[in-house]
Amino acid sequence: MKTYNTDEIKNIALLGSKGSGKTTLAEAMLLECGVIKRRGTIETKNTVSDYFQVEKEYGYSVFSTVINCEFNGKKLNVIDCPGADDFVGNAYTALGVCDTGVILLDAEYGVEVGTRNIFRTTEQLKKPILFALNQIDGEKADYDNIMEQMREVFGPKVVAVQFPVQAGPGFNALVDVLLMKKLEWGPEGGKPTVSDIPAELMDKAEELHNALLEAAAENDETLMDKFFEEGTLSEDEMREGIRKGLIDRSIYPVFIVSALKDMGVRRMMEFLGNVCPFVTDMPAPETVNGESVEPKSDGPLSLFVFKTSIEPHIGEVNYFKVMSGTLHAGDDVENISRQGTKERLAQLYTVSGQIRQSVDELKAGDIGAAVKLKDVHTGNTLNQKGCDYEFDFIKYPAPKYTRAVKPVTESDAEKLSVILTRMHEEDPTWIWEQSKELKQMIVKGQGEFHLRTLKWRVENNDKLPIEFMEPKIPYRETITKAARADYRHKKQSGGSGQFGEVHLIIEPYTEGMPEPDTYKFGNQEFKLNVRDKQEIPLEWGGKLVVYNCIVGGAIDARFIPAIVKGLMDRMEQGPLTGSYARDVRVMIYDGKMHPVDSNEISFRLAGRNAFSQAFKQANPKILEPVYDVEVLTPADTMGDVMSDLQGRRAIIMGMNSENGIEKLSAKVPLKEMSSYSTSLSSISGGRSSFTMQFASYELVPGDEQERLLKAYAETQQED
Repeated sequence: MKTYNTDEIKNIALLGSKGSGKTTLAEAMLLECGVIKRRGTIETKNTVSDYFQVEKEYGYSVFSTVINCEFNGKKLNVIDCPGADDFVGNAYTALGVCDTGVILLDAEYGVEVGTRNIFRTTEQLKKPILFALNQIDGEKADYDNIMEQMREVFGPKVVAVQFPVQAGPGFNALVDVLLMKKLEWGPEGGKPTVSDIPAELMDKAEELHNALLEAAAENDETLMDKFFEEGTLSEDEMREGIRKGLIDRSIYPVFIVSALKDMGVRRMMEFLGNVCPFVTDMPAPETVNGESVEPKSDGPLSLFVFKTSIEPHIGEVNYFKVMSGTLHAGDDVENISRQGTKERLAQLYTVSGQIRQSVDELKAGDIGAAVKLKDVHTGNTLNQKGCDYEFDFIKYPAPKYTRAVKPVTESDAEKLSVILTRMHEEDPTWIWEQSKELKQMIVKGQGEFHLRTLKWRVENNDKLPIEFMEPKIPYRETITKAARADYRHKKQSGGSGQFGEVHLIIEPYTEGMPEPDTYKFGNQEFKLNVRDKQEIPLEWGGKLVVYNCIVGGAIDARFIPAIVKGLMDRMEQGPLTGSYARDVRVMIYDGKMHPVDSNEISFRLAGRNAFSQAFKQANPKILEPVYDVEVLTPADTMGDVMSDLQGRRAIIMGMNSENGIEKLSAKVPLKEMSSYSTSLSSISGGRSSFTMQFASYELVPGDEQERLLKAYAETQQED
């Protein structure tokens, strides 16, 4: 492969809902530029993009795949992204290193929830996009209806570049209103026959051509003046205007393709190569320090590693974008993200799935791969010596599906943690932790299918059987009234013993409450004199506030820290369910000590047990995490979605409708969301999506609290 200059490189993300045909389109693109001689299919499990065994097993894309096409003197680096919402992290990664997004729509279904989500992501990242209506030869394909729907959803920026002569199974020709020509294909697709536009289609062609002219002219004052003066623009002028419109997202061109029949693919690739922004046209990326880095081939060498995968028979492959400079095979670099560890890039590759081609050099803006690096991970920056660039521009969506995981054989726990760490490197949207609070190994992802894929790979690739379980819920415990308790810890077993006695009062803590003064329990009144105050912010939220109100030396001041440790023991493992406690104020007002037997452990135990007793008398309550949930769903499934949420103790906060897509907002307890992604997918046939974000802790219902107390008591008896 020849070396391409920065101004000859286009980086393109291939996006779309599940089933829109991205993998099929990628095959057609590779065929058009001669990388493959025969197209594979998902059914025969031989596509370039879906080459991992897990993808063949499930029949859908799991990982993004880098492919490259040499086409008309340009290099198109294309990243084919999975369409399922569970694997949305790949789209974030691809758009992070690409300059244009191609959003595929299934012409039989139009704008789906997934399409909206992808569009929103491109909008957030300010990336140019074009739309491609695929499967225009489908039975239910309706071009005019879809274009109207797209304009309603995405606005007047949607501009047709092409329209089909006939949509549906008979599709074999389209009119290109940029070229103002008719393109027609034989049964095998490929290169079209170009001819004049038939008279009966000319009015529609001219109307759409003028709309495209106007959209192109709007982005350049010179072009606008010429357009008003002459009423037209040259093809080159239109290209320039469209390119500027793409960059500032003032135009969304729409193309027509049948990826399966290889019709319209070549023409779209011509547009990608000739019109879409080059690497040099886009705003320069910034380092973590806010420094703009122009993609100049004569600049200092800097690479950003955006993807890591474990490839069959090869091992770890690192995919990178050359952010600056020119990379040569054999170059030495420093990993600034790993304390400057040194790496040698002995061999460089351009890749199309499993197809790797060795190259000698890659210039700024290009995408390549390397193998057998020592200590390089996704998100790392590799620089030549003396360069201090560091990039961190890919932000991933928060996980939506959580499971506890453990190996079938307990002794394999450490091995599992190593595997999960490695898999996080491959896909940063897989997150795992050893939860101190829940005492479980927790793995999080974007949905059930996302984690099911993880499980399949661990069991089949790493031969380690694992189990998924419902994760415990991170409840919180608190109190609702004041209470008092005394506790004496006394232990004598020959020699020195243990003795500590603590008297304390507890009450609910709120910000800004007055300092403690007088408390009355039964007929007894307690007037407190504050000697010292400690405010302890808790890692899990809320506070523990401790007052030393001891007078007369009943307990020596040196034992107060031990009592506080005892209180924290119980805050970390609440008396009701063993969950974290929060927002409690404690007044230590009296006690006793022994001149010989009193020590820190005695007062730690006395403080802990006195606190437990008081806590249980203070009308304790259990709090549960509640999340803000937003669901996007087609109108025809709205009723079922709402009914399902209400069955999950949801409080509906609002509803609104946009062009056949319903948005529903609700507050839902986390406990009720454990299998929601699976349920929502089942209800809507995979056409809905949701987001969730922690909102607050709220009191659990009385019956639920009784159930939790009973369940915890049973576990304590078992112990």
